[in-house]
Amino acid sequence: MQFGKVTSLENIDFHLPKDHPETSFVLNKSKNTQTKFHIGCAKWNKQDLKGFYPRGIKDELSYYASQFNCIELNATFYKLYSEEQFQKWYTKTPNNFTFFPKLVQNISHFSRLKEDSQIFVDAFLKNVLVLKEKLGVIFLQMHNNFSPTNFSDLRYFVENWPKEIPLAIELRHTEWFNIPSIANETHQLFEENNITSIIIDTAGRRDLLHMRLTSPKTFIRWVGANHATDYQRLDAWVDRVKLWKKQGASEINFFVHQNIELESPLLSQYFIKKLNKDLALDLKVPLTQSDLENLQQRLF
Repeated sequence: MQFGKVTSLENIDFHLPKDHPETSFVLNKSKNTQTKFHIGCAKWNKQDLKGFYPRGIKDELSYYASQFNCIELNATFYKLYSEEQFQKWYTKTPNNFTFFPKLVQNISHFSRLKEDSQIFVDAFLKNVLVLKEKLGVIFLQMHNNFSPTNFSDLRYFVENWPKEIPLAIELRHTEWFNIPSIANETHQLFEENNITSIIIDTAGRRDLLHMRLTSPKTFIRWVGANHATDYQRLDAWVDRVKLWKKQGASEINFFVHQNIELESPLLSQYFIKKLNKDLALDLKVPLTQSDLENLQQRLF
């Protein structure tokens, strides 16, 4: 992910801000006692995730799904995939695997949530529902220039979204979060309609790290900087996730990106190990190619 990429990290404050006061209220009122964890990458392409796949692997999705319990499915942003394609992905993955598809760009970037986007919403949902129980939270990512001047379009879309299908929304224009009256109105809209407000943690856009949850289902898109500080940043997220779990989060959905994606599995592995240790979880720890080679050397 190139969004929020910077050339220098020297003057960036990577500390996580405190939670917005409404976050604890949203979580506490859910009275949830069990939390599901989904930790994964944004893609399964072997070219991007060098060093993750064992040599000779041809079915990349099947292998990826044997190591991770979810995928942030960015591919669905670029075109409308058929029912048949979703069915193939469904068949290739185990029972406990979850897809988090991104809504197609016809909805977000071309129609920009106006009424004429409904035809694409209907087509997208018709096909993606083939994933059945493996369908997680669908997410909508708006263009940087989609600003609060478009609030009426956002409201129309949110209020007409099928309530039985979980949705998360990523807004990128700074005014959504940094003008208090607009932030309150937006997040109230999300809360009333059980929409998850996506949190983005990336070096060059600290203004989007709003830390305001609007539903018990969290959706964090974390972008590393291919730098040693990435691990310290993940440590901070472990502490925050631990707090949210205690307060009543129903789902922690956390997706690891990199400017250079090849390190995403390594960082995901580190994050999962820390969660297992600090929160007494038993999440599967993905193996990398080097892990497999070391294991093979010990055995033979």
